Amino acid sequence: MTVETGSLVEAIDQAVARLDFDRLHREYWEQNEFLVIKQFLPRTFVEEVFVPQAQAVKTELNRNYIPGHKKGGSVSYYTVQEKAPRFLELYRADSYRAFLDRLVHAKLMFCPDNDPHSCALYYYTEPGDHIGFHYDTSYYKGARYTILMGLVDRSTQCKLVCELFKDHPTKQAVHLELITEPGDMVIFNGDKLWHAVTPLGEGEERIALTMEYVTNPEMGTVKRLYSNLKDSFGYFGFGTVFKRALGLNRSK
Repeated sequence: MTVETGSLVEAIDQAVARLDFDRLHREYWEQNEFLVIKQFLPRTFVEEVFVPQAQAVKTELNRNYIPGHKKGGSVSYYTVQEKAPRFLELYRADSYRAFLDRLVHAKLMFCPDNDPHSCALYYYTEPGDHIGFHYDTSYYKGARYTILMGLVDRSTQCKLVCELFKDHPTKQAVHLELITEPGDMVIFNGDKLWHAVTPLGEGEERIALTMEYVTNPEMGTVKRLYSNLKDSFGYFGFGTVFKRALGLNRSK
């Protein structure tokens, strides 16, 4: 069965309408701007609509290895835009963005077109694929919010590990280990959640969608260069990041 664009938007609208907003809002703020929504979209729906697109662009992924910190594969927003556009229907859905605005108490904006993380895919497909602890630090002039949605999780070892309240002046840190099943969604302020992904086991696979929103899409020149270098080494490769950045600059 093929899901048409209208049906996808309707499914997103219905998913938002089903949410117990008051409970989720309370949990988000009680957990220092962190929230898990189990089965935001039904597993069968995700496996029908989104997983085939994620598998179709697997040949486009850039694999990277940073000793002691990261090993895995990534597909950038640029490829998603061209070859897996269904993900953008979720990223840009009006009802979904309105829910996020209410949740985080801010007017969220899309990342600029030269940000390869805007709506991207992360692949853990080889034994040992992982990422060490980090913040999703915002180099923008405003805050940056990360939303992760599980697409494929055929793993017993590869988990999203979170430390809530790390370095908080009055609260004790809370350690969580999460399995992000298809349709599960994790929402957090990138500057507040210390998190990692544990190594993938033999014969396992994990794929996650990441969506980023900002409160101010402006970024200084020096921070943009640093961000591009980090993305080149750690995620998408120099060709993807800098060719696109140069192309956008020339078109202005």
